[in-house]
Amino acid sequence: MAAFSDETLQIIERVARDNGIEPAALKAVAEVESGGRAFAYVGGRKEPLIRFEGHYFDRLVGEHRRAEARSAGLASPRAGAVKNPRGQAGRWQMLERAARIDRAAALQSVSWGIGQVMGAHWKHLGFGSPEALAREARSGIEGQVRLMLRFIHANRLTSLLHARDWAGFARRYNGPAYAKNRYDVRLAAAHARHRDGRPSSVPATSKRGRKGTLLRRGDRGDAVRDMQRMLTAAGHPLRADGVFGLRTEAALRAFQSRHGLAIDGIYGPASRAALSDALPKFGSWRGLLTFVARLVAAWSGLRRS
Repeated sequence: MAAFSDETLQIIERVARDNGIEPAALKAVAEVESGGRAFAYVGGRKEPLIRFEGHYFDRLVGEHRRAEARSAGLASPRAGAVKNPRGQAGRWQMLERAARIDRAAALQSVSWGIGQVMGAHWKHLGFGSPEALAREARSGIEGQVRLMLRFIHANRLTSLLHARDWAGFARRYNGPAYAKNRYDVRLAAAHARHRDGRPSSVPATSKRGRKGTLLRRGDRGDAVRDMQRMLTAAGHPLRADGVFGLRTEAALRAFQSRHGLAIDGIYGPASRAALSDALPKFGSWRGLLTFVARLVAAWSGLRRS
């Protein structure tokens, strides 16, 4: 995955703060949607990333031009039948070809910018025309971020970002197939990186059981032991034996259910970020007392088991 420039990150942060949204959350959405790329050079000009959706064009193009659009390979009633070129230059050429058939329909059939907002939402987002939405996306990075925020506000997704409900946000922003693409998991991981100030590219570890990798039933080691201790501190008592067995899986599933995560019993980026946030903070006596109370309850539960 590419990484946004410092300038792009600063713009996202400024717009987020101006709108009362946690910068790390907005950066995470932009990163996952765009792959960390804010623009592409097309014909010597910086252009937003686009993706052409042929099934939208098929529905929106004038009926008297639909046959022409289909014969040109630009429209199909079936989603995914019209393939996008890999490069952005090819996608912009595709948009230009479609615009020669029906410009308004073509602009609505594209997802625009770092938030990949469909042009078809122009009226819902308060724009006067599809052209106006496209101009906002093409005006620069700040315009792309404003467009993404319009979509978030218009669809009442702000509260889900505040709650870090990645599954709920993913379902509403990206559609019901979000889990297949691990959209919520990638959002949680990107949020954790930006919150902690880490780079956008984190190398994967090939061996299971090490810190930072997926953990599931059957794994053993220090990473499992650390997870068990954290689950205990978060109110799900376990023996820290370093063995990911049935009880550990049950405790993790209970935690995932309680925090609105995918209940898969797998300890990945989304569960890791949520568990870290759920741990007591010792900035006050109340936080310390909460932690002690949890440990006492956990110890009592373990003695009875």
